[in-house]
Amino acid sequence: MGGRHGWNSGELRWKVTALLGVGAAALALILTLITTLPGRGGTAGTTPDGAKVHGTPARPTGRPVPDVGWGFTHTQFSADQGSPSAVSRVEDRLKESRLPQNQALMGWGADNPEPVEGRYDFGALDRRVDFMRASGATPVITLCCAPDWMKGGTPGADRTDWSRTALETAPRPEHYADFAALAATVARRYPDVRHFLVWNEFKGFWNDRRARWDHEGYTRLYNLVYAALKKVDPDIMVGGPYLVMDSLDPRAAEASATFRGPWGAMDQRVLDAFTYWNRHKAGADFVVVDGSSYTNDDELLPDAFAATDKFTAVSRWVRQRTGGLPLWWAEYYVEPADGNDERKAWPEQRRVAVQAAGMIALARGGASSAFYWNPEKEQGTACPGCLWTPTGTESGGAALPLYDLLARFSRAFPPGTRYATVPVAPDDVPHVRVLASDRTVLVVNTLDRPISAQVDGRRFDLPAYGLEWLTR
Repeated sequence: MGGRHGWNSGELRWKVTALLGVGAAALALILTLITTLPGRGGTAGTTPDGAKVHGTPARPTGRPVPDVGWGFTHTQFSADQGSPSAVSRVEDRLKESRLPQNQALMGWGADNPEPVEGRYDFGALDRRVDFMRASGATPVITLCCAPDWMKGGTPGADRTDWSRTALETAPRPEHYADFAALAATVARRYPDVRHFLVWNEFKGFWNDRRARWDHEGYTRLYNLVYAALKKVDPDIMVGGPYLVMDSLDPRAAEASATFRGPWGAMDQRVLDAFTYWNRHKAGADFVVVDGSSYTNDDELLPDAFAATDKFTAVSRWVRQRTGGLPLWWAEYYVEPADGNDERKAWPEQRRVAVQAAGMIALARGGASSAFYWNPEKEQGTACPGCLWTPTGTESGGAALPLYDLLARFSRAFPPGTRYATVPVAPDDVPHVRVLASDRTVLVVNTLDRPISAQVDGRRFDLPAYGLEWLTR
């Protein structure tokens, strides 16, 4: 009897175990079916707790200010990955310069942050934020772009459409609130990120029927994001509209009749979009635009250096219309790109000189913050226009001339700088660009030949496209 009981006990345990196993398998099958149903998509590698604070945020030192200064934007490849020695080399250098750094929410090195509604994947963005923290930056996040399911695409952790067309599609109006909720999740996850740009270049906000920007749609999205971020923390700094301030051939049909100069004429459709946002925005702690010194036909008018005067004109126009809000340039370009969107035709010496002239023009217009778009490569040693050599090899991460310019400019002309006028010899005026504070003078030779210049009472020689830093 006892033996039979023992066998029955074992049988019972076997049956219970088998039933539990079948139940677990069935549950797993049900969950798999649920996560792969049309309209939902797989959730492998995602988590529901996206708002959980990531890592060790930098301790806030007080209320954030709306100006952050002169910095750079991370792109597809950056120094958060690569050889440990190369990554450390860049980190250490950035700790010294304290350049503010900007990173996109999705794309340009960041994965789809919410591939399925309510399921998050912040792995790549976490890594970029960790790098910004480790390198002592003031971190900035550009809230672009949007997960596929907000744009009418297919949800799923492995279903993201990374084509340029898909990436640059705006959320559908019915998902504007969902995008604002995602922005709030990001703000809670990284409480030390206190500056946010709303969207990027009006991507996806073109109205084909009216042949103009959908400034109404963008402004609705902006206002929802603004409110969501302020609800997380009223001290968070929010800015927009991040419009591309396009200029055209003055003869173009869309050219502004009133806002023009030797550098071309502004696109009236852009001015109209900016005006609408400015009138209907819920609020803004700073205003942000971007653009190039050349026209949309890649014309540098009347030449590469004089074309940068557009930055001054646009900056003043924007500040006049926003009541003096701090002005950011999220991107600024002085060298036309080729068919692959690369800028590598100019010799580095000329590139640095025209970049310096562009930054001088931004400062003259009243810009207090600007971000250089860093075209980092993953491998190799040649990297035209990069701030440092690619970090894919042990010897990578070496500073390049544009890094030296950006770091020194940032140190010499921080937000709040009072600019001074210094004397320049009359025969040198056409050939140099000058920016001065009470402590520093930057002089740029705009000629492809050496010159002897007299600035601020001192005479000195400048090589072709050379820069000179004077201490006052």
